[in-house]
Amino acid sequence: MAHLTQNPADKERFICVYPVYINSKKTLAEGRRIPSEKAVENPSCAEIRDVLTAAGMNVYVENKMHPREWNRDVQFRGRVRVQLKQDDGSFCQDKFSSRKDVMFYVAEMIPKLKTRTQKSGGGDSSSQQGEEIEIPIITINTDPINDDTLSS
Repeated sequence: MAHLTQNPADKERFICVYPVYINSKKTLAEGRRIPSEKAVENPSCAEIRDVLTAAGMNVYVENKMHPREWNRDVQFRGRVRVQLKQDDGSFCQDKFSSRKDVMFYVAEMIPKLKTRTQKSGGGDSSSQQGEEIEIPIITINTDPINDDTLSS
């Protein structure tokens, strides 16, 4: 199917990222697109959106379902659209030059989200007692950017 526009910055030309693409619980036949060792367990659209927004990408979420997703629960709904290229055809960010780059980045950063690190409150038998592990946490500012704060 031909695209209606050739402008890479139009929303219909943004790439699609379904949570199933980076879900370690899914098989390749069920839609996973990255190796299971690098994938994350049951990601949500909100987590994908938060990570990419924090990385400075232009994203929005659609209420769509992956065709191979048999579960119709709200938890598995959603698709994230991500802008890779600007009007002139150059990449928005050099570190994201392909769909795979976006998927690998998201799968790497989701386990570091504050919501993921706080959920694991139970004792971990693999770490020794008294050992502290420092985990970087992504915080997302949802306030609109004020030009006054940028000029200082």
